[in-house]
Amino acid sequence: MESSRSARVNSNDCYPSIKPPHRAALILARGGSKGIPLKNIKVLAGVPLIGWVIRAALDVWVSTDHDEIERVARIWGANVQRRSPEVSKDCSSSLETIQEFIHQRPEVDIVCHIQATSPCLHPYHIREALQMITQQGYDFVVSVVRRHQFRWQEVNQKGGEFTHPLNIDVAHRPRRQDWPGELSENGSFYFTKKEIWKDGLTQLGNVGYYEMLPEHSVDIDVDIDWLVAEQRVLRFGYFAQKKNAQIKLLLCRVSGCLTNGQIFVSVSGHEFVAINGKDLAGIRMLQEENIEVILVSGMNEPMPEALLRTVSKQAGCDIKLGVEKNNLAIERLLKEKNLHKEEVAFMGEECEDVEIMSQVGLNAVAPDAPASHLIAADYTCQRPAGQGAVFEFAQYILMLKKMLKSPINYDRIDRNNF
Repeated sequence: MESSRSARVNSNDCYPSIKPPHRAALILARGGSKGIPLKNIKVLAGVPLIGWVIRAALDVWVSTDHDEIERVARIWGANVQRRSPEVSKDCSSSLETIQEFIHQRPEVDIVCHIQATSPCLHPYHIREALQMITQQGYDFVVSVVRRHQFRWQEVNQKGGEFTHPLNIDVAHRPRRQDWPGELSENGSFYFTKKEIWKDGLTQLGNVGYYEMLPEHSVDIDVDIDWLVAEQRVLRFGYFAQKKNAQIKLLLCRVSGCLTNGQIFVSVSGHEFVAINGKDLAGIRMLQEENIEVILVSGMNEPMPEALLRTVSKQAGCDIKLGVEKNNLAIERLLKEKNLHKEEVAFMGEECEDVEIMSQVGLNAVAPDAPASHLIAADYTCQRPAGQGAVFEFAQYILMLKKMLKSPINYDRIDRNNF
């Protein structure tokens, strides 16, 4: 169970309850990342990195100097503050950028500085830490994680110096269960009143810490962390309403999703396409879980109708031909199936698919889809179209279904009262 153990430094009064303080979440996302270029919008487990954090908070601002980061942030629902060149340098500090934000947004009383590189952050983490300031009298709250690591003094061994333990009696090395460990910053967030930010953090006032579990303490700094973080976020990340989607139907484009769009022609003039066996297995996995799969083709589908029907037969599912360039056909289909939009997943690729993607409960695209699709997608597959993308999305849908059945309550707050 999550805890919010806190260490108080001195006393101070809470904000008067008659006038709730204006609080804002602030994510700093400069475009000049040196470790991983544009890592803030790099896709992690199907979602832009910054998207994981944005959907965990309300009243979110992203401070950036980069056009693409701004575009992604707005699509994921954040407000954007274009930072000035003075605080966009390699040597610029986070404090300077936050101070600029406060200067431009004087109505904000509490700044919740959230790190874009913490994709396993949940809404209840934010709410409980914020309550420490608004209800419990703290002025500054930092997120921490409990580590069980023995530390040794760094010395110049080549110069003949010898090390010594810093937090352990070597003669009486404790078992893990007998040692509470130590608290370390996990880099998820720093919350404080604006006066403290304005004063340069020289006087922190009442300081508290909010302890997060290790599985939620993911901080991406180097490329080697990325693969680890993807597995962690799929298990412990916050999926918002997507986790609650009861998917009963998957609509999947043929060209650009189930196939890579290539049509092969034999010397005798016969046309044929290649379908990946894993994608067919993914379709069967969904069908075994009572999730219907229907293939769809667009108005400009390059594949001839006879070949489309052959693909449909091979995949073991129905096909809808010539879907219009809007979601009218989808609405008719939902009425026919007696389904709500939230119960439908869609995997698309064509230009007209962006409108449909916004009208269903869950959507996905292959990694080579147009940029507008990648940004609008709930999930971006790592496997290319025709090479396992449908299988990957099927796994994702089934994972969400499993999470929905899990007794673990991933979101303990009423987001309307954030």
